[in-house]
Amino acid sequence: MEISNSEFILLDKNIIPGETKIINLNIAKLHTMTELNVPIIVSRSIYEGPTVLLSAGLHGDELTGIEIVRQLIRQGINYPACGTIICIPLINVFGFVNQDRDFPDGRDLNRVFPGSANGSLASRFAYSIMQDIIPQVDYVIDFHSGGRSRFNVPQIRIEPNNEELATLAHAFSAPFLLYSENINGSFREACDQSGVKHLLFEGGKALDMDSSVVEAGVQGTIRFLDNLNMLGSEFSSEIPEQPMVRITHSSWIRAQYSGLFHNFVSNGTYVKEGEEIGKITDPYGLVEESVLAPNNGYIICQNQAPIVFQGDAVYHISTKIEND
Repeated sequence: MEISNSEFILLDKNIIPGETKIINLNIAKLHTMTELNVPIIVSRSIYEGPTVLLSAGLHGDELTGIEIVRQLIRQGINYPACGTIICIPLINVFGFVNQDRDFPDGRDLNRVFPGSANGSLASRFAYSIMQDIIPQVDYVIDFHSGGRSRFNVPQIRIEPNNEELATLAHAFSAPFLLYSENINGSFREACDQSGVKHLLFEGGKALDMDSSVVEAGVQGTIRFLDNLNMLGSEFSSEIPEQPMVRITHSSWIRAQYSGLFHNFVSNGTYVKEGEEIGKITDPYGLVEESVLAPNNGYIICQNQAPIVFQGDAVYHISTKIEND
């Protein structure tokens, strides 16, 4: 490997080869005049290599991703064999403090990228990320969860028809790969437009930490770093027992009635068309309505709320997988 002699400057701080440094990104002041900082942990190898950003907490109530990045730091996986690893375990500190998805201005941070220097609070913060951090980055893994009652199986999401991203997703090897178009205003779209390769990890649900999802995120990151020759020699990557399922098309099954929701299948299960996968009942023992699988496919997200309303999304099911 080539010894690194280059400068690496982030937010006006120079991180020398072999150094780990915590840099605080000042995003705003609270109405109490207390400054609010986002800690960024930067670790450089003495050897040249790519720069990877591991980020979580873009939505302040998505705790599983925060725990994944925390474990990567705690275990020392963020010390690269070559190149640089930037960890931001918690981007939306505002939302985290309030146990809420959004910024205090009511905006979803993941819908205002690339942001504006003179826009809303969320927009200004998105702008700072894109101007001050992303230009230094080659790869991003951004960790997310489902909504407060919607539990996602561990999955990587990438845009379709991008072979380079597909190769990176294969290296990560989450249980599922979901091809989905970039959403306007999302961090993923902004990274793509900046030429930065972005993997979106989804797993678990908001305001919850699931150990199996955390482990999937940690192990996937280990495999990803190993693929880039950035994994420290004290760690080893393991090939998953089951090959990754690549989903090209999917749809939501919605509740046809309001009532108590009874789920009959586990997340990640392959179900067959017409199979009873759940039931919606009234509280009085008079009505029971089955929820049937509309097609053969994998359940990749389930609504875990005990009560649903007509039109609520209750299951996310694959409708076509690669090589079907």
